[in-house]
Parts: sequence; structure tokens; C-alpha cells
Amino acid sequence: MDRQIRRLGLGLTALFLLLVGQVSYLQVFAATRIADDPANATRQLIAEYRVDRGTILAADGKTVLAASRTSRGELVYRRRYPDGRLYSGITGFYSLVYGRTGLEAATNDYLSGDAPELAAQTFSDLLLGRPKKGATVVTTIVPALQQAAARALGGLPGAVVALNPQTGDILAMYANPNYDPNPLSSQDPELIRQTWAQLNADPTYPLTDRAVAELFPPGSTFKLVTASAALENGDTLTTEYPNPHVLGLPLTNATIQNFGGEYCPGGSTTTLLTAFTNSCNVIFGEVGLQLGPDKLAAQARAFGFCATDPPVQTDCLQPTLPVIPFGQSGFFEPGRFPVPGYFQQRDPAVAISAIGQDNVLANPMQMALVAQAIANGGVEMQPRLVTEIRDSAGRVVKTFDPQVYGSPISAQTAAAMTQMMVSVVNNGTGTAAQIPGIQVAGKTGTAQHGKGAAPHAWFVSFAPAQDPQIVVAVIVLDGGNLGSEATGGQVAAPIAKQVIEIYLKGGA
Repeated sequence: MDRQIRRLGLGLTALFLLLVGQVSYLQVFAATRIADDPANATRQLIAEYRVDRGTILAADGKTVLAASRTSRGELVYRRRYPDGRLYSGITGFYSLVYGRTGLEAATNDYLSGDAPELAAQTFSDLLLGRPKKGATVVTTIVPALQQAAARALGGLPGAVVALNPQTGDILAMYANPNYDPNPLSSQDPELIRQTWAQLNADPTYPLTDRAVAELFPPGSTFKLVTASAALENGDTLTTEYPNPHVLGLPLTNATIQNFGGEYCPGGSTTTLLTAFTNSCNVIFGEVGLQLGPDKLAAQARAFGFCATDPPVQTDCLQPTLPVIPFGQSGFFEPGRFPVPGYFQQRDPAVAISAIGQDNVLANPMQMALVAQAIANGGVEMQPRLVTEIRDSAGRVVKTFDPQVYGSPISAQTAAAMTQMMVSVVNNGTGTAAQIPGIQVAGKTGTAQHGKGAAPHAWFVSFAPAQDPQIVVAVIVLDGGNLGSEATGGQVAAPIAKQVIEIYLKGGA
């Protein structure tokens, strides 16, 4: 009898081990092969669309940027974007055919309920036979400010970025042109493909977010970096530079002139403060030559610019979840010249780089971060787009705290730069950004970007100057409605003014 029991026990043990081995093989060793089997694609898709995908909310915890709604058929849920165009650069899309972009991609593990922090909830749903639910993603976006940015930019091509200088929170991020993610997220493959084809055929590239995903010459807004480098290397606001009508560049017949061919105010010499206030190209070309490529590049990298194209360096600001899951840092390689043998300390290209042309590229996010570091006493914060994740019961399962990127300048330099930016708005090229009762600090930029093309108009700013609460960077492409006559002070500064005013006067 004991022998029979032992045989039965051994047989059951063997069968159990065989079962465990088979399950382990299927779930571990063969899992990838089975998942990649084309025959399973439809089943996987059906399973994915049976998940009640989580909601993406604005900073107020109420305004819905993206949510799931029930639908008919095997695909139980579909994605909806109540204000699709307004937030498309933030949410991205969730497409049956073309996958995911933006926050839909960057926070997918949370939205789909697959993140480790949601394991207990997912297991509970499985045991109780409830539909799987994703988590809610809470962003830093302020709806009223996002709407203000859209109104201020109007139909002009370009972008607006607004940050909290203390935390790096992205308060608003809007670009023109944009797109409606709803058709791309429909459950009609034909409509999805037609919409995709139309968007990709559009010469204005609406799927590319100009706030963070494209780079442009920053023009004179880059003088924020050049002036910071000068101050960090011994200059003061009263440091004097020769003030010629035209700056002849060494090793070449090329020259640099001020806007309109005018002299910079101040006589035969002028100060760094005067040159910055009036955005004098001649003087800042001299500053660049005095600094040389190494010091100028070091300052640019400290602010987060990369020195390779495409940007792959680890010493430059790299977009990472959850701060900003898309886009790229600025690009800066000073002193590069197309003729071999011209890589010298007084390379003429360094002077051109110092005024934001030549091999200098940025987007509104990158330039907002430069201003943010100045406004924050020299400390640059990582841009933050997501603050917390909530499970389906509303419990916070993960938070993302503000993160310091670095300290590109000293507090003393930040204070001097603030004084210079205030002078730009009070007495210089940025007077169109003045707000009664609020001291705005800013820098204009008018960037050439091709023979015969109207310039890009820039304005980078923060306010109030002595207690900064908001940073705003604006670019208007190809001169906006002024074309070749555009300047940053005329076109971009009034847009920044509107956004700042709404935020500081209680409209957001």
C-alpha cells in the first residue's frame, strides 16, 4: 500500500513539474516568439483596446487633455481629446495604426496599467473579473495659460513656452501649426491613414512641435549665453569695448554690422550693458572673439546646449521622462568654418556664433531654460511636464519632484544678467513687452535663416524681474505678419507680454 502511494506521489510530482516547466517555457522562453507571431497581432490589439486607458489631466486635476471612451465592437475603448489642437503638442496621439507619440508614448506604462506601481491594482482587477484600468497622469499645464498662449500667437507660425522658474514646471507649451489627434486615434483604419497622409503631405509639418522638436537659429537671444560667458570670465556691466561702425572679421573679408547699419550708442567705446540693451551685433561679435570658441562653447554646454549634431552628448540637456518626453536640446558648435584650417582662436565664425547665427540652433524650450536659469539665481531646473500618477481609485502611486539640471552661472552673474534684461525692456529693443506695474526682463532676437527668407522673430523673458514667477519664450517664424520687416521686439515681444500679463494678473 505504501509503495503504491509513493508511486502515485512521484507520478503526481512529475506531472506537476512537467506542467510548471511547460508554463515557464511558454511565459518566459517562448514568450517573445509567441507575442511576435503575426497570428497573435489581432488578439493583442483587441486585448490592448479592452483596457480602460488612463486619463491625462491638466495641473488643476480637472481639465481633461485625453481620456478613454467606450465604443462598439471588439475594440472596447477609443481615445478622445476634448481640445485636441490646443494640447496636441503635449498629449500626442494613440493610434490603432501608427502607435503612440507625446505623453501617450512617454507615460504608456502608467496609462495602460502595466507599470510596477499598479501591479496590486491590476492583480485585484484580475481576481475580481473587473476590466483592467490604467492610471491617471497629472501634468503641469495651466489651461488658462495654454489658451492665452494660443490666443496671443493667433494664426502666426511659431511657438510659445512658459515655465515656472523655481520648479521648471511647463505651464504652457503651444505651437502653430498643430493638428487634431482625434482622427488619428479613431477606430477607422481608412480615416486614420487618410489623416496621416494629409498631415505628412502638409508643407508646414503640423506633426512637428516647434516648441520642442525643431531647432532654429536663435539670433540675438543667444546673447544671453554670450553675455553670461563674458560676465563669468571677468567682464562687468561697465566693461568697455571699441565701438566701430562695422566689425571686420579676422582671416576673411566678411563683416558684422548692427541692425540697420547703425552705430551702437556710446561714442568711440561702449559698455557691455549698453551693447546688450541695444542688441549691438558689432560689440557682441567682439565679445565672442575675445572669449574664443572654448569659453563660449563651455557656457553654452552649461546651459544645456549640445556640441554635436544630432545631439548625443551626455553633458547637454537630454529630454527624459517625466520632465519632457520629446524634443531636443539646442545645438552649438562655435567656430566651425567650412574651409579646413580655419579652426583658430580668432576664427571669424566665433563672432557670428556669438550673435546667435552660424552654427547655433535652439528652440523655445531651450531658450526658456536659459532665461529660467537667470531668473532662478543661476540654477537651471529640468523642465517638468508630469507631477504625479494616480491609480483608478484616485490614490497617488508615484510623484515626480523638481530636478536641478545644473548651475550654469553664478548668482552674481544672474543678478547682472537680470539688470541687463530689464534695461532691454525699459530702454532698449524690448519696450513692446512693458506691462504697467510689472517689471519685465527680456531679450529680443531677429534671426536670419536663409537668403531671401524673412527672419524669425524671438523674445525670451521673465517677470516680475525681482521676484520671477513666470518665464516665457516666443518664436514667430518667417517674420509673421511683418515679413522681412519683422524684429523680435515688434512681433514676438507683444505675444510674451500677453501671456505674462494673463498669468500675473490672475487670469491663469
